[in-house]
Amino acid sequence: MEDLFCIGCGAKIQTENPEEIGYTPQSALEKGLETGELYCQRCFRLRHYNEIQDVSLTDDDFLKLLNEVGNHEALIVNVVDIFDFNGSLIPGLHRFVGKNPVLLVGNKQDILPKSLKPNRLIQWMRGRANEVGLKPIDVLLTSAKSNRTIDEVVDAIEKYRDGRDVFVVGVTNVGKSTLINSIIKSTSGLQEVITTSRFPGTTLDKIEIPLEDGKHIIDTPGIIHRHQMAHFLGKKDLKIIAPQKEIKPKVYQLNAGQTLFLDGLARFDFIQGERQGFVAYVANDVSIHRTKLEKADAFYKTHVGSLLQPPRTEEVSDFPELVRFEHSIKEKSDIVFAGLGWVSVKGPAVVAGWAPKGVDVLVRKSII
Repeated sequence: MEDLFCIGCGAKIQTENPEEIGYTPQSALEKGLETGELYCQRCFRLRHYNEIQDVSLTDDDFLKLLNEVGNHEALIVNVVDIFDFNGSLIPGLHRFVGKNPVLLVGNKQDILPKSLKPNRLIQWMRGRANEVGLKPIDVLLTSAKSNRTIDEVVDAIEKYRDGRDVFVVGVTNVGKSTLINSIIKSTSGLQEVITTSRFPGTTLDKIEIPLEDGKHIIDTPGIIHRHQMAHFLGKKDLKIIAPQKEIKPKVYQLNAGQTLFLDGLARFDFIQGERQGFVAYVANDVSIHRTKLEKADAFYKTHVGSLLQPPRTEEVSDFPELVRFEHSIKEKSDIVFAGLGWVSVKGPAVVAGWAPKGVDVLVRKSII
């Protein structure tokens, strides 16, 4: 069978992976061949529903796109997931944006405990961004899913773009496309801009949404972060670890020599230090089990996939082994398990975080 291509964006049509460029359901493919109008699902939803659907690019393709961003005079809107802040930063973004200003937008604000004040969170995000070389012109918080502060985001974009195009960038699963859809729906001037006559101008690696002054909001596919927990889990387990509402902190008073298991996905060891409280920030459906450090290896081996699940064997047949990262904590810090959550440590203490091989475990200044 000869290769088929989307008439909207030029992507090669495929029916296997909904997360990749060019995906089209088999039924839609057959209908498109009959009518002569063959669109990928992403373009179909844009054409008929004014909805942007996120897809992902390889690292090399994304780097090429970032290089284009740096050569284009524009406002860069970098969308990050506040709950998985470290896992949703784009490595080296500051090197690619050139002289273009960056507006940092933290999505999923409603996931974090209400006790965390917005101004403190904004200061914390700015500090962490500065540590990796990113100097945002402003930092905003929002929840695209519930349309929280969307109007403020729209106003900020209009203010900082100063008549230029807008590139919206972010890794997969940060809610970037949901944010763009919310912006489209909340702005009367943009409600009907995605029309048939405009539509064929879209390209494989980005979608250009025209603005009233002739400039565009440019949606870019998300880059895949290979070191996130999500890449090792099935769909049912993903629903468990991805918070859908405000997370409830779980507090544990531990003595040295005790271990916490975050289901079968990660492990936290308190190795040395005075008795103290540790606070786990994970999705409410994630269960935490306490045991003695000396028995932890045997406990995991016996119960992973049963008491300790996810991962469930019917979802994942080859879940990676847990790898250990030891840290000496001098001040209040978070031990972060990429894509899963974090454990807050008051210190001083020596602790170890365990995660599936390939998943990052890191220390950062405490967010709460």
